[in-house]
Amino acid sequence: MQEKRWRILWIDSQISDVEQSDTQLKDQRSEEQTNIISKSYIRFLEYRGYDISLTNTIAEGIALLQDEEYHAVLLNYDGTTREENLLSYIRSVDAHIPMILLTQEGGQEVLQQASLYDVSSIFITTANDQTETSSQQLEASLALVLEKQTAREVYTPQAYVQNFNKEQISNGATRGRGSVDEWQTWIDTYVRLVEWDLRLDTLHNVDELKSIHEMEKREANAGFADYIQADYHNWFTSGTSPTLSVDVVYKYVIPEVQAGKQVLFVVMDCMRLDHWLKIEPLLYPLFNITTDYYYSILPTATRYARNAIFSGLFPLEFAERHPDLYAEPDTVHTSINRYEKDLMRLQLERHGIVLKPPLHYFKIFDTRGEIQYLHWLSVTDRISLTALVVDFLDMLTHTRHEISLLQQLVPDEAAFRTLAQAWFQHSHLYKVFRIAAERGMTVVLTSDHGSLLCQNPAKVSSRAELTTGLRFKEGKNISCSPEAGWVIKEPGAYRLPGEEARKSYVLAKEDYYFVYERQFDVYKEIFQGSFQHGGVSLEEMILPCVVLEPR
Repeated sequence: MQEKRWRILWIDSQISDVEQSDTQLKDQRSEEQTNIISKSYIRFLEYRGYDISLTNTIAEGIALLQDEEYHAVLLNYDGTTREENLLSYIRSVDAHIPMILLTQEGGQEVLQQASLYDVSSIFITTANDQTETSSQQLEASLALVLEKQTAREVYTPQAYVQNFNKEQISNGATRGRGSVDEWQTWIDTYVRLVEWDLRLDTLHNVDELKSIHEMEKREANAGFADYIQADYHNWFTSGTSPTLSVDVVYKYVIPEVQAGKQVLFVVMDCMRLDHWLKIEPLLYPLFNITTDYYYSILPTATRYARNAIFSGLFPLEFAERHPDLYAEPDTVHTSINRYEKDLMRLQLERHGIVLKPPLHYFKIFDTRGEIQYLHWLSVTDRISLTALVVDFLDMLTHTRHEISLLQQLVPDEAAFRTLAQAWFQHSHLYKVFRIAAERGMTVVLTSDHGSLLCQNPAKVSSRAELTTGLRFKEGKNISCSPEAGWVIKEPGAYRLPGEEARKSYVLAKEDYYFVYERQFDVYKEIFQGSFQHGGVSLEEMILPCVVLEPR
């Protein structure tokens, strides 16, 4: 027996439409129709703790729904106009009440109406099906609809603890210093953490569990930072590195081009894995989706990570091979990624790729850019490879701490995920993906780096001027607490330029961000709780790379 008494309204919709009188309706009932509303079902549900209000007329059913409170509606459905009208009437009275259709007919018409009126479940039955098994199946459908959220609140904490214990054992067995596939273990760990982020977003009364999860993520990031600091340089010499920024075009884009496909390569600046997982359901109806993961190079900043994607070169190699294209930030040129089309063209040439028509490149900053690119894609006859950079998430990340309204709109990571999904769903960029699917284009979607919610300020000092990033800085004579930052004094060993100029780099670990000692409290107040990138964290370094093939 259930603790809560669920109140269910059961309507036999096969009688007549709303305008008919009760007497007319009762006269029209046949013995076959009476069998459809199975007394055994009702007795079984009542025994299981449900209060069933059974009505023999549609008009009475609507009146009951208007006057009394019910938790769900059970409706016998045979696909006639009367039932379609009834579904509409029910939704006009209560837009959200769960509905379960009991029908002897399957097929597209039932699915169409169920989708149109947000039906929760369809239960296929026969007029004489009164077995205990079918009654249990009906109750299971009803219980799932009514108790789904409650069950999530109850059982999710149990599942989390079981998963946590299992992962602790697994990680203890497989995560050892120097393990050649430890980078894959960290990918698996991060994917699991993000999947739990999304599951916990749907719950309301599990604040303690969410706090435990946040603690687990912080511990994971602390361990990840230690791993990267110890092993990152080995990726350049051991031959066992994960896929890195410099490998993305060669591994994911070029094979699609070589296969003769029209390819749309999208780099969504600052898109994290959790953002992608919120966007993915919107694209699933259009594409067959294959998701892989790669590591951003360090620093996890646009200037380094995105240039590495388009050039296929580490920053040191880029600076040495193409000094005319290597851009240092200055007061004249605000864009430090202004040669991306040239860099990608040169990378394709190195791999012997000749494109006809030639490579097309476009960068979207705003809605006008989205509309312009959408128009170009719509009217262009043939595409070999088009590269698209989308800046929205990165701009939101950088401006959030400056605008109080954005801080209210995006107070935490869960809100950031929701906003990313809402933005994409209503953007012209979404239309770009739909056109790509219609044209049979393969889409390769990735990000250049992620971002991290920064909670701990750390003092950084230098006798010379440093760059302005909050999660990484470069310059001379840098010092900071080893707990907060990793100082790279030999950048050449990490494929970074500046060694001849005796430049050093400092990368923030965990959720630290760098603030100068002068006016420490002022800048702490400004940047506390802001999203930043450039440092070492799971969120910044482990990124999705997705191949979408049109269905």
